[in-house]
Amino acid sequence: MIVDQALYRDGVRQPGRPSLSELASDAAQSGSLAWIDIRRPGESEFAEVASLFHLHPLAVEDAIHAHQRPKLERYGETQFCVLRPARYVEPTETVEFDELHVFIGPGFVISVCQGDLPDVAAVRASLERRPQVLAEGPPAVLHALMDRVVDDYSPVADGIEGDLDDIEDQVFGTGDDASRRIYQLTREVIGFQRAIQPLGEISERLMDAEDPSSEEHRYLRDVHDHAIRLGERVEGFRELLDRILQVNLTLEAKALAEASNEQTVETKKISAWAAIIFAPTLVGTIYGMNFKNMPELAWEWGYPFAILLMVVIAVVLYVLFKRRRWI
Repeated sequence: MIVDQALYRDGVRQPGRPSLSELASDAAQSGSLAWIDIRRPGESEFAEVASLFHLHPLAVEDAIHAHQRPKLERYGETQFCVLRPARYVEPTETVEFDELHVFIGPGFVISVCQGDLPDVAAVRASLERRPQVLAEGPPAVLHALMDRVVDDYSPVADGIEGDLDDIEDQVFGTGDDASRRIYQLTREVIGFQRAIQPLGEISERLMDAEDPSSEEHRYLRDVHDHAIRLGERVEGFRELLDRILQVNLTLEAKALAEASNEQTVETKKISAWAAIIFAPTLVGTIYGMNFKNMPELAWEWGYPFAILLMVVIAVVLYVLFKRRRWI
């Protein structure tokens, strides 16, 4: 779906909504810029745009089917850039990634969003308030979109950092469900790292095409610096997650060992008391048989002896187990 399409002359938006064919013809004029913003395009819908602006079939296929890594490719006079915008979802404490494809060529920009990120309309509105920047042509639009994507990474990094603090509290506190959260956050950090890492190379290649003294080169250098700093920050997150995981595994192993030791102690206690109870029971069982020829049955001290024997055996076993710390 085409969200917006406009023609700019010397950085100023022209009134009306020109057709795609008008934009394609006007884009070739000096000082003109055609900017088309498309969201989740289908093959048939994107076919007219690709034909009018002579987009390479391979780049068109990438833009339609998405699931691309960040990259910058050149097809003749057209450059094709893929970016991975991201946002941190506070309620679910997760990171969501979208995909932005940008075609820039002689006098035109075609931005293709596969999701809701970034807010291209906000970028367009910001550039329209600075016609001197838009007058620089298609590279200025690409730089502004890259800058917005990189700026949106900062809240994501802050959210991940908060999650790391929560995980540390879990690991060094109760430890409840920490391993699952560490695994989930590690996957998010890896995805975030894959989105950021290529931006350094992309911005460097774009800077090489610009005059070092130009304003665009300075903007690109700022984007490059932001991308490098974010990349280093996320790399630190990943290293910290690895350390937290190791600590968590150590604590879990310790907890299992302690639980096993406690279970062994309880088993010893049960066995000891069972032995103490069994000995008097055995004596009482023998004397309770009431066989006629048992000599103890006619003995005057037989009953006190049986009671004394049961008590002595129980006490001896209790003292023995107590010394062995079974009870």
